[in-house]
Amino acid sequence: MVQRVLSASIIGLNVDIIEVEVDIQKKVPSFEIVGLPDTTVKESKERVRSAITNIGYMFPLNRILVNLVPAYIKKEGSILDTAIAIGILLGSGQIEDSGIIDINNTVFVGELSLDGQLKYTKGILPVVLRAIELGFRNIFVPEVNKEECKIVSKDINIFPVKNLLEITETLEGKINTTPLEFELTTNKNETLSLDFSDVRGQYSAKRAIEIAAAGGHNILMVGGPGGGKTMLAKRIPTILPEMDMKEIIETTKIYSVAGLLDGKGIITERPFRAPHHTSSDVAIIGGGRIPKPGEISLAHNGVLFLDELQEFKSNVLQVLRQPLEEGIITISRAEGNVTFLANFTFVGAMNVGKDNSDSVYSSTDIAKILHKISTPFIDRIDMHIEVPRVKFQDIVENPNNSKKSEHYRERVIKAREIQKERYQKLGLNIKTNSKIPPNLISEICQISDSSRKLLEVVMSKFKISMRSYHKILKISRTIADLDGNEIIQDHHVAEAVQYRVLDKIVYS
Repeated sequence: MVQRVLSASIIGLNVDIIEVEVDIQKKVPSFEIVGLPDTTVKESKERVRSAITNIGYMFPLNRILVNLVPAYIKKEGSILDTAIAIGILLGSGQIEDSGIIDINNTVFVGELSLDGQLKYTKGILPVVLRAIELGFRNIFVPEVNKEECKIVSKDINIFPVKNLLEITETLEGKINTTPLEFELTTNKNETLSLDFSDVRGQYSAKRAIEIAAAGGHNILMVGGPGGGKTMLAKRIPTILPEMDMKEIIETTKIYSVAGLLDGKGIITERPFRAPHHTSSDVAIIGGGRIPKPGEISLAHNGVLFLDELQEFKSNVLQVLRQPLEEGIITISRAEGNVTFLANFTFVGAMNVGKDNSDSVYSSTDIAKILHKISTPFIDRIDMHIEVPRVKFQDIVENPNNSKKSEHYRERVIKAREIQKERYQKLGLNIKTNSKIPPNLISEICQISDSSRKLLEVVMSKFKISMRSYHKILKISRTIADLDGNEIIQDHHVAEAVQYRVLDKIVYS
């Protein structure tokens, strides 16, 4: 008789429910796993064998054949361990199904240790969400993964267990395992201990960052070393709105797959990722033999900060063009394509010149640097601003005179609420002005004849691209929203033009 148990397999963020078929026959003892398993799945034979014997059961001295259905999907990871073990114990008659838990409506996931303990397993939250989507009623998960599952426990019975024995005794009705209760546990982000008031001076840069945060615009800061670019970047999450439930689940799924939750709560605060320029392509973009999310996906719904932008590999910057435009990154492998979410606010910083007194316009290095980064990449950054040397008067200024993050955050939230209401009325699935589709820019970002003449002069003088023109309009729309104006006025457009300082160098 073939015993069937349900489990799951994860590739990227994609989850497939796997049917584990176990056939035990009285033949020459052997243990085989078929159905396109990878090396980790094949190695589960030894983990399962040891776990079964170490919790007090006998490992059958028969021919054991495990088939992973559907056979055409490649199975990766140790998440199938528990289901294989339960299938063998049920198939050999060592445990009996009491009917208390409907096995045909239950998913078993988790990596086994040699003593039968269920260890922390990557990707549990995406599996639970997939089980909910397909209508399953029950799922057994490692207890160390329970914190990430509490947020969705109201939609399915989630049974957190410490070891394999707890599962067998629950199925037999010997113990009563209580399902998880809903709870919003948090995984604290230390960046929120920072505040914008820590940065002295740089009022124009703070204004630009406020606009970037309000409209979801990408921004590049250019200036000499020591001007405060890194300090400004680290404080951007402190002025962004709180994540909604959809964003929380999306972000936590990525961290779950990456194995970065480590038994902690879900991610409720916007991520801030700042990879070093020596990081490998895979570390930043994602990928590998078993595709994993990179830094750009770990920054999803948060901020990706690339300091010393010119030091990053050119091919990495070019690959960033897709997520900057589409909010996703697609990684192609021989077995197929894997898509990760990567909708982040991009913040870049470049040190130009030997000291803070050097202007972006006068630096002899800037043209060479921009050539390395490439015009198409610069084109996809909405705002580029100059961060000059901090003046002495600003350094000795009373800290109480500097506006705190809360001031900027209130204005950003108000502007985003205006955008949310606008795009809901239009039936668009976007939240910020930076995502306005090209075919609706002229309708949503209407400008006066005088503003149009100003942009005509700018385009004619600097020969900027159509993409740059559209970005100026989107920035103008955000500035107007911050002012609470439905109509974009001339001074909004004039200010927006100032946030494209590199256009004067790139296109002149």
